[in-house]
Amino acid sequence: MSPYTGSCHCGTVRFRIDAEIVELTTCDCSLCVKKNALMTKVHESALTIVAGEEALSLYQWNTRRAKHYFCSRCGIYTFHRKRAAPDHYGVNIFCLDGFDPSTIPIRATEGIGMSVVDPLARAEWPGPREEEDRL
Repeated sequence: MSPYTGSCHCGTVRFRIDAEIVELTTCDCSLCVKKNALMTKVHESALTIVAGEEALSLYQWNTRRAKHYFCSRCGIYTFHRKRAAPDHYGVNIFCLDGFDPSTIPIRATEGIGMSVVDPLARAEWPGPREEEDRL
């Protein structure tokens, strides 16, 4: 039931989402695979940072459109602004207090095929390397 509260591991970053969680997603892009992310998508108006905004670290790569936020103290990924839907956040559901994901359907999303346009991109980053796919 909405709202949900959540935090990083150390509790420095705390947030609230005011949205019903009807679906969870995984992503097979190189970053999400490494962080083993299970997320829910919420509109930017539904996410409120309650405490610790100054402790958030930002990681961006490739097109730099997505913005991945981590606690600078404990290193936990809390949420990210989505590349494909920049007015939405993907929220790490494992950061939500008392949330049981067992009854929520999980959908696999395809991120491995998103374009890689960074001239300094690592060879390990999959995806087509076409400038016109930048957006």
